[in-house]
Amino acid sequence: MKYIEENNKIIMTDFDSFNIEEILECGQCFRFEKIDNMHYKIVAYSKILNIKQTDNEVEFYPCNKEDFKKIWIDYFDLNTDYNKIKDILKNDDIVKKAIQYAEGIRILNQEPFECLISFIISQNNRIPMIKQVIKNISEKYGVKCEDDYFFPTLQQLKKATAEELRLCKTGFRDKYILDAIENIENGNLKLEDLFNLSSDEAKEQLLKIKGVGTKVADCVLLFSLKKNDVFPTDVWVKRVMEYFYFNEQDTSIKKIHSFAKEKWGDLAGYAQQYLFYYARSEKIGIK
Repeated sequence: MKYIEENNKIIMTDFDSFNIEEILECGQCFRFEKIDNMHYKIVAYSKILNIKQTDNEVEFYPCNKEDFKKIWIDYFDLNTDYNKIKDILKNDDIVKKAIQYAEGIRILNQEPFECLISFIISQNNRIPMIKQVIKNISEKYGVKCEDDYFFPTLQQLKKATAEELRLCKTGFRDKYILDAIENIENGNLKLEDLFNLSSDEAKEQLLKIKGVGTKVADCVLLFSLKKNDVFPTDVWVKRVMEYFYFNEQDTSIKKIHSFAKEKWGDLAGYAQQYLFYYARSEKIGIK
C-alpha cells in the first residue's frame, strides 16, 4: 500500500484486497451511504469520510495524513496481509470460490460501543430498518456535523429512556440497549478490557447483557474487538454452511461453530465474511 496527501485528500495506490462496495455491503457495519458506483460516505469515530474507488486508486476525503494514520488505516485493517490469509483459506474449495466472488472484503475495526448497540438493534431486523434506527438514535442523542450526526457516546446515550428509544423505532430492543448502557456505566462490562481477553472470555462478558446472544456477541467480537477466530452465524451463514458442509441438513449453531473452529482456527472470522457475502448475494440455500 502506498498513499499520498493532496488537498485534504488521501490517495491510496498500489493496494490489493480492497473493494469498498464489498467491504461495506457485507453486513458488518450500518453507517454508510452509497453515493454512486464505488463511491460511499461513512460516519465512524466522530468523522465523516467519503471513499471513492477506481481501478487504480482509492480516495479518502476529507482526510489528512494524521487522521489516516490514526484512524483509517486501522479501521480498514490496511496493515493486515489479506493475500496471505486468502492463500491459506483457499485450501478449502468452497471458501476459495467465495473469495473469488468477493476478493476485496476487509474486516472493519469499529468503535466497540457503537458496534455493540448497532448489533443489539440488528436482532430480527432488516438492514434498511437497522440503518434507520441507528440514524434516528444518532439524530436524537448525537452531535450534528454537516448534514449528518455522529453516533452518541455512552455519556450522551445514557440519558435515553425506554419511551424515547421506542420513538426511535428500536421496538423490543429498547430494554437491551438500556441494559448494555447500565452494565458499562456500573463497570460490570468494560469494553476496553475485552481486547486483552480470549475470545471465549470476552464473549462471556458480552453475554451478561440482557438480549445479547451468541450471534450479537460474535459480531461485536469480530467487527470491533479484533477476535478473528469467531464465526458469527446468522441465517445466511447457517444456510451456506448447511448447504456445502452438512449435506443440506438442519445443523445447530454449536455444531457449525465447532466445525469452523476446527477447520479455520484463527482465520474463521475471515472465512465467515467471504461465505456470508457469497451466500447472501447468490441466495445459496434458498429452495
